Amino acid sequence: MNEEQRKQQAQIRSEEANIERIKNTSSEELIAKYFHAEYEPQAPDIKKARKRRKEDIQFHYDFSIPEDMQRIGEGKKFLIRTYGCQMNEHDTEVMAGILSEMGYESTNVTEEADIILLNTCAIRENAENKVFGEIGHLKPLKLEKPDLIIGVCGCMSQEESVVDRILKKHQHIDLIFGTHNIHRLPHLVKEALFGKEMIVEVWSKEGDIIENLPKVRKGKIKAWVNIMYGCDKFCTYCIVPMTRGKERSRHPQDIIQEVRHLVAQGYQEVTLLGQNVNAYGKDFEDIEYGLGDLMDDIHKIDIPRVRFTTSHPRDFDDRLIEVLAQGGNLLDHIHLPVQSGSSEILKKMNRKYTREEYLELVRKIRKAMPNATLTTDIIVGFPNETEEQFEETMTLMEEVGFEAAYTYIYSPREGTPAARKKDDVPEEVKKQRLYRLNELVNKQSAETMKTYQGEVVKVLVEGESKKDPDVLAGYTERNKLVNFKGPKSVIGQIVEVEITDTKTWSLNGVMAENRVEVK
Repeated sequence: MNEEQRKQQAQIRSEEANIERIKNTSSEELIAKYFHAEYEPQAPDIKKARKRRKEDIQFHYDFSIPEDMQRIGEGKKFLIRTYGCQMNEHDTEVMAGILSEMGYESTNVTEEADIILLNTCAIRENAENKVFGEIGHLKPLKLEKPDLIIGVCGCMSQEESVVDRILKKHQHIDLIFGTHNIHRLPHLVKEALFGKEMIVEVWSKEGDIIENLPKVRKGKIKAWVNIMYGCDKFCTYCIVPMTRGKERSRHPQDIIQEVRHLVAQGYQEVTLLGQNVNAYGKDFEDIEYGLGDLMDDIHKIDIPRVRFTTSHPRDFDDRLIEVLAQGGNLLDHIHLPVQSGSSEILKKMNRKYTREEYLELVRKIRKAMPNATLTTDIIVGFPNETEEQFEETMTLMEEVGFEAAYTYIYSPREGTPAARKKDDVPEEVKKQRLYRLNELVNKQSAETMKTYQGEVVKVLVEGESKKDPDVLAGYTERNKLVNFKGPKSVIGQIVEVEITDTKTWSLNGVMAENRVEVK
């Protein structure tokens, strides 16, 4: 069976399954789920969200803005503040696309906005504190502009405690909706415009896959492409399986079509997104098709760079390694979160791999791609982490040779198993461990950067440097930031830059035909 036949069969099976599910769904259920003739508050339920139902996911290709909402935003502006991961960034692109099709215009000036949405992250307590701080700051503006709509969406909205707190203490919020019903935004805005009560619509059951949603992407150089939603891993510290739902993959043909459209628009790089991106396709029942197969198909598309994030070591299989080893537009920068170097802590985290298994995976990757760049995520101070267990993380960091790492002190999240654990690690000890780990991360990053001295690297130029408008900035294939002087005309292009100076987290250089150094 060739690729086209496989795609056609998958599409037919999906359509047949959708028809069968609709036949078995009562008209009342359909109306309640998709039309909501009358608004009824739907608050999150963490217990329902934790359950994994056997219900199939439906695919919808018929999204449209209701006729009475198509120009409702003419002459008005919206602002979306985004917190958290790339998935939130991508969700913001979709919401911006929907609001734009409703006639609204984007603004970065808070006082100009007629709609303000806070697209939130629930991974760590610090992120929540920032959002609640912003909610408080917006209250005077709401008093000054009563018609202003303020909404809270994203992962925090999926938490019962967050919604309860907003309901009790922040009545100036007009709208709360979750991660599964972004496509309902036109209906929710309508309710907020013409209703008198706070609108709360948060589905504890994850939503279906809605294709053909409009997007307003940042720039025309790099693009996010979501390939799946949700996570089934249930790490004991993580709230994501409850806020994003179970794993559900988009059809390969829809992803490939989206990438082809991006190529036609001139994009130079795509990043395939998922909470656990290398679990892609494991939920398919009618075809055997995983991330390795998808990457192999995208490898044949004429786009210079393809990345993916974020991986779980447990799902990083041999097929994916085999495909990535082909090189070309498949980049060998791999972000592979380990979280801890201790097998005992990994077990308590429910990561379902050991230190030894992680190192064996790294060995396989290095064998297939000797020059691969590995980066990671690490949590220190997990409940009852001993000094010896922390030292195991330090030695793993050195043994793997990570070139960068996102490091965090453990943050308990309500509703997760780890939050119920008694923790006997003093806060000061946690901070000291984080400091020591960061010193090692900085040292390894700086040592890696020194190896680029005098080398010529290919840089995708993204624009002006944040620190100096006379300097251009972009990233290498291995995700190293490079600053250099050059003509603005090369923005959006891949150019060769000779490295003249190295720093801990960035490189300075000159274009091959432009010898003006960056100081």
